[in-house]
Amino acid sequence: MTGYSQILLDIEEGIATLTLNRPEKMNAFTGTMMQEVIDAFDRTDADDAVRVVIVTGAGDRAFCAGADLTPDGKGGPFSSDEQVTDLSDTRVRDSGGLLTLRLYRSKKPIIAAVNGAAVGVGVTMQLPMDIRLASKTARFGLVFARRGIVPEAASSWFLPRIVGLPQALEWTMTGRVFDAEEALRGGLVRSLHEPGELLDAARGLAREIADNTSAVSVAMTRAMLWRNAAADHPMAAHRVDSRAIYTLSRGSDAQEGVASFLEKRAPRYPGRVSSDMPAFYPWWDEPDWE
Repeated sequence: MTGYSQILLDIEEGIATLTLNRPEKMNAFTGTMMQEVIDAFDRTDADDAVRVVIVTGAGDRAFCAGADLTPDGKGGPFSSDEQVTDLSDTRVRDSGGLLTLRLYRSKKPIIAAVNGAAVGVGVTMQLPMDIRLASKTARFGLVFARRGIVPEAASSWFLPRIVGLPQALEWTMTGRVFDAEEALRGGLVRSLHEPGELLDAARGLAREIADNTSAVSVAMTRAMLWRNAAADHPMAAHRVDSRAIYTLSRGSDAQEGVASFLEKRAPRYPGRVSSDMPAFYPWWDEPDWE
């Protein structure tokens, strides 16, 4: 798919592959890249043919080497280079956070295929992705404390939920760069793969989702797990679970799921995320910046 300058978006047989495409700069993050990734996810959410999104980096050196400190066209890596006195001003907003909040809202599952170095926002942008696979040559670094700043992209919310608070504290307070094996032991990534086999492994996992599951069920499940896990009492989850299972069990996808199981055939789910989500979705209020 054309129209982008710093990413590629290819859609084939239900799988969208989004490639961060600045290999000459190790796919370093810019404001333009942020806007293009957000636009790409607007497209994939609106396209019922897309069942899964894979995110990877161009080349064999890096997934994303962090924020570009000297981007083309000038301008720094932050939301605004202007001096702002009111910290509630929207110009203060972190561009990495604008991206991760959009990924968090995705209706389609997201798989990261981490093909090389992932530093700073190159790591934190992965955190709202649902499954992370890595090349055995990948390297990770939450290096903020070594640059005199702090973790961004809402990673202080995401990271402890993925790897646990002790591991999150160690990686962010030391700021060290660590290898793929440590990322696997710490729970940041699901599995490690030879560089030439990484995308095939990601596509195999995406294919398993696309070929066997209901798009509406997956969209609801993704939203429920991300949001209900942060609720202050399981009653919040029970309220959503009850309404969701009641509604979906009376729908056409549930009928097809039972029929395909009994008939021992592949399912053909008719439900569409664009039109068939339960009437109570979304059940949460999106907070405003203030």
